[in-house]
Amino acid sequence: MKNIKLITFDLDDTFWDIGPVIIKAELETREWLQEKVGDIQWGSLSDFLNYRKELIKENNSLEWDISLLRKEIYRRKLDEVVMDKIKIDSIINEAYQNFIDKRHAVTFYEGVFDAIKRLSKKYHLGVLTNGNADIFRFDIGKFFDFSISSLDVKSNKPAEPHFKKALENYKNISYNQILHVGDHQINDIYGAHILGINTLWFNNKNVEWSLEIAEPNKFNNWKECVSLIEDIYE
Repeated sequence: MKNIKLITFDLDDTFWDIGPVIIKAELETREWLQEKVGDIQWGSLSDFLNYRKELIKENNSLEWDISLLRKEIYRRKLDEVVMDKIKIDSIINEAYQNFIDKRHAVTFYEGVFDAIKRLSKKYHLGVLTNGNADIFRFDIGKFFDFSISSLDVKSNKPAEPHFKKALENYKNISYNQILHVGDHQINDIYGAHILGINTLWFNNKNVEWSLEIAEPNKFNNWKECVSLIEDIYE
């Protein structure tokens, strides 16, 4: 029997499907920008992704500060069409706020709220995310003790800093008393596993397990989550 005291959760693609949300937020923010300043040459998706990679090569911190990365992309694009540099700063901030608001227009998977509410009565709960979603913008945030982003630890999962920081306020809890729940095989499951943290894989897309480590316990429906945790860890 495992003595689990703390459960941590990934957000994107674990609590909600993030792909369509990001695409919609991206396109609508681009439209907003073009209404403000005129035509901007964004290029293809491949061009955009390569541009991101180039910026990260110039400044490695942009790999974990994705909000600054987005602002820098806006800055480079606006530099091509806006001469007033003071005006650019204002537009960037407005554009980013526009994007981040739309980025939070997510639809939680069915059963997430009820599962988290029930688990919060028995365990400490926290969020570990590589993204910039803020769980405390949602009503469900009231059930969480903390949320740690890549910006907070200047690092991305699967590296240790997220998991290490999660224990800062819990001096009597060790890694083997944590359960981490997430969808990503490397960032969530592998990253936690190599530290001795218990793992639970959310696999609602029927992805095949591809790592050399043993396939972890898994679930594909949040309505099953609480009973599964109770069966395994209580």
